Amino acid sequence: MLADRVILACIVVLAAVYFYATAQIPTLEIGDPLGPKAFPRLLGVGLLITAVILFFEIRRAPKSPRAKRSRASAAEHRHLWVIAGVSGWTALYYAAFDPLGYVFSTALYLIGLTSYFHRGKPVANGLTSVLFALVSYVLFVKVFGVALAAGMPPFSRLADGIDVCVRLVVTFVHGVLS
Repeated sequence: MLADRVILACIVVLAAVYFYATAQIPTLEIGDPLGPKAFPRLLGVGLLITAVILFFEIRRAPKSPRAKRSRASAAEHRHLWVIAGVSGWTALYYAAFDPLGYVFSTALYLIGLTSYFHRGKPVANGLTSVLFALVSYVLFVKVFGVALAAGMPPFSRLADGIDVCVRLVVTFVHGVLS
């Protein structure tokens, strides 16, 4: 299938560019022995493993006659529209990330994706999307110390509220355990 080969080529090119960019990260002589390159290299290796798996799936795929290809072609074009739609939605997510903040933009992004891919379950989609955005925000900001976008003033209040709630929960748990 042509789409699989295009995706394979894109993965290999992306992995090469990613490894080049990772090599440009400066390394310090003190601190973590793995340095700041460990996690990006791990992601690059994951990209290459994905490419190898896709390569073997392409080779293992049965060759279909031309009659089946015409029906598969229509389905393949539908998949291309889905890929284009997800790519556009992801571009909107990137554009909204700084102004709306991590929590709000991530929740909206996930609600959009889950609504399409998991139709008919609005409550499950909404809860999953919002809870993932909240839990991942708390994990990255409070546990790992990563600075995530808070958003412009009306949306930054959400991040402030989450910070207050986390402080209250930590204080409560600390008081219970003491």
